[in-house]
Amino acid sequence: MDISLEKFLGLTAKEVAALMQATGSKVCVFPINNTRRWFVLEHGAQKFDDPIKAYLDISGREHIRIYKLLFDHGLNTLINPVFGEELFRRGEDYLKRVAADGLEHLVSHPDFVDFYDAYQVRVHFYGDHRKVLHGTPYEYLSARFEEAARRTQHHNKYRLFFGVCGTDATESVAKFSVQNYKETGVIPNRDTIIAAYYGEFVSPADLFISSDKFWVFDYPLLSSGEEDLYFMAVPSLYLTEKQLREILYDHLYARKEDYPDYEGMSAEDFATMKSFYKKHREKTLGVGELINNIWYPASI
Repeated sequence: MDISLEKFLGLTAKEVAALMQATGSKVCVFPINNTRRWFVLEHGAQKFDDPIKAYLDISGREHIRIYKLLFDHGLNTLINPVFGEELFRRGEDYLKRVAADGLEHLVSHPDFVDFYDAYQVRVHFYGDHRKVLHGTPYEYLSARFEEAARRTQHHNKYRLFFGVCGTDATESVAKFSVQNYKETGVIPNRDTIIAAYYGEFVSPADLFISSDKFWVFDYPLLSSGEEDLYFMAVPSLYLTEKQLREILYDHLYARKEDYPDYEGMSAEDFATMKSFYKKHREKTLGVGELINNIWYPASI
């Protein structure tokens, strides 16, 4: 039964989770963007002996805060793209101190290890990281990812998939399909291909939450075209409980697929629609402007 946003915001997290789960298991894609920007804004005035370590430690705890927030509200499967091949263009120092150390952070730092155990989170790393990292100083990371997956494979409450070079699954799917056919004589179906790519089967995404420019990325094979898209106006680590609940309320109650009954609409309803469209006729969601190379949405 539908409820008002005001009442929804007043529910406990457990009650919200029950409403979410009543409509089926939920898959949420949430690439956490602009973390360095967030760190400079929130902690740039502080002095650290090792600023990079401080950034990884502090932003890592915020990552975990968001994971807990999402899990507690009924999103039991999270897809989190964390590293794309474009990061290689940022230079060796960035790769070593931020990217590689940050990826190691996800598998070995006590904050993350304790979180996986306390919340019973099963972890997987998907993408072409074995191919991309092969022959580089960071090739060892793939083994670390596999170790984390093995260590958490018995956890059975939540799932967290980290994307590392998970932009395009085309070649991975082709290679797996050929190998599978050679070994079994069977062309793998969609579920089998997804399970091979992600480490276990994942159903299509229900929500995509991001920040900055309006674009979706790095969750190959899981886009059905029916996932609800949400874009924060600020860096991802600023996500609040109220903001998440507004997103979840919209997902549950404001995006129903019932087509409008134009014949049953009143003249007043049409007038409301016309007034809104007239007021916003030349506005486009997703249009923005660059200020000091930072993109700001123009519609705010």
